[in-house]
Amino acid sequence: MRRVILAALVWLAASSAAVAQDRVWIQVEAQPSLRKAQDRVRNYAARLPDVAGFQLSARWYGIALGPYSRADATQRLAALRAEGLVPRDSYLVEPARFERQFWPIGAEDLRNTTAIVAPAPTLQQEPELRPADETPRQARAAEALLSRDEKRLLQTALASEGFYNSTIDGLFGRGTRASMANWQAANGFEATGILTTAQRVALIDSYNSILDGLGMERVVAAEAGISMLMPSAQIAFDEFEAPFVHYRATGEDGIALSLISQDGSRARFQGLYDVLQTLDAVPTDGPRELRRDSFTITGIDATRHTTVDVRYEDGAIKGFLLVWPAGDEKRLTRVLSEMRASFGTLPGTLDPALSPPSEDQSLDLLAGLEIRQPQRAATGFFVDGRGTVLTAAETLGACERVSIGADVDADVVFADADLGLALLKPKRAISPIAYATFQSSVPRLRDEVAVAGFSYGGDLGAPTLTLGELADLKGLDGEDSVKRLKLRAEPGDSGGPVFDRGGAVLGLLRPAPERDGQVLPDTVRLAVDADTIRSRLALEGVAIEEVDAFAVLDPVELSSLAADIAVLVECW
Repeated sequence: MRRVILAALVWLAASSAAVAQDRVWIQVEAQPSLRKAQDRVRNYAARLPDVAGFQLSARWYGIALGPYSRADATQRLAALRAEGLVPRDSYLVEPARFERQFWPIGAEDLRNTTAIVAPAPTLQQEPELRPADETPRQARAAEALLSRDEKRLLQTALASEGFYNSTIDGLFGRGTRASMANWQAANGFEATGILTTAQRVALIDSYNSILDGLGMERVVAAEAGISMLMPSAQIAFDEFEAPFVHYRATGEDGIALSLISQDGSRARFQGLYDVLQTLDAVPTDGPRELRRDSFTITGIDATRHTTVDVRYEDGAIKGFLLVWPAGDEKRLTRVLSEMRASFGTLPGTLDPALSPPSEDQSLDLLAGLEIRQPQRAATGFFVDGRGTVLTAAETLGACERVSIGADVDADVVFADADLGLALLKPKRAISPIAYATFQSSVPRLRDEVAVAGFSYGGDLGAPTLTLGELADLKGLDGEDSVKRLKLRAEPGDSGGPVFDRGGAVLGLLRPAPERDGQVLPDTVRLAVDADTIRSRLALEGVAIEEVDAFAVLDPVELSSLAADIAVLVECW
């Protein structure tokens, strides 16, 4: 008798384990934030029984029904889909996928509860069911019926899930079979390396679930001549502002999109590549690639991942600028893939007349998008034929990036705060029209001098020439390393060359001096002298050209020389 009871207990335990092992859930939605998931789970709970919410990962929250036995869940899912009570892409998931439970509030953890019997379907007809299981022979026979594109889609889904990292070619070789087996093992299936029909459906459902809540649908922007898939649930049309069609963010993730559409030559296309990189919406870090008929720009910072994708064809420039939240690269990669694959063009480009000029026009805006502005702008000047630039050390401060001219990034060779000098080396080869020749002879007091500087940043496109005189060969405290000048200068002139009347450089203009408790006349300026500059540059192996005679240039010649030697320096 005791053996019979013991056998019965063993059978009951085995049966319970089998039931628990067969327990599954119907996942109906996944949301990228807890607040959204809580709103949606309440909506489902008002209409359906057995609703629960679980955290899926660090960023995702799932809404599920269950748990049910696998057979009951399959039948229940078919009935709910037929009645339109759950999305068509709802699918079965194992309990192991769920992490912390957030709904129902205060309820015990439902992940380990016994499977409940699913309500009978309310449909009169028998629902169509996917095969729950197949033998490897049956699975291979069903697989043979797949098209090449369907096989590529399976490889793409496996790659998205992290199981496949080879060529998407639609050929199921050893690598694809291994990735299928790994996916099966990770999802609680026998690792045969041949996906059954139900497993293929589950894999594709999981692949598509990353797009939940984005509302990817084709939008035809006829005014711009562009048709493509867009995350329509997260954006809304804002305005036309040639060459852009702006779509503003409607969700808390801050996703935003601008279509780009304009007529233009290849030169205009290449110019747009440079201009778009100056936008504040495009962070400076990230790869960029300019090709003959297309370009891509990627900008990444702590909060944004911006992608620009533009094409040139038959005199039309068309593309898009997508701003996405940082740290959500998996969804972004999938969305970009969908957008690029669906991108199509229609005749015509955006008519500038759709966006008439407004009263709040600004050079700091490009069709409604803010242009990135430097923290500081000052002046420097070329000291050799390789484009090496000398500027004031105070110009640099805490710069993330330094540029010279319009768009040349530069490395800081040194920044000597004591002397007030900084040396910049361009990151790409440039050949200046001219570079400085330094005066080695001692100038006379009260000789006329001129400072070349970008007094108003880069707004004027060229340096201005400010006239003054040499007031003293020493600094305010008798320093031999500086000369005192009598002239008025703007902050943007700092770092500019100080010329004698013949165009030889006497020194480098420093920012206006500051004295504790004193207010100095605004005509008092200091310049690092040529001897100090020569000695400091020699330490870096930079040889300068010198002249020991004084000459006289007329103002037009001096202004032309200054425009060739002085260069805008910007701290970003």
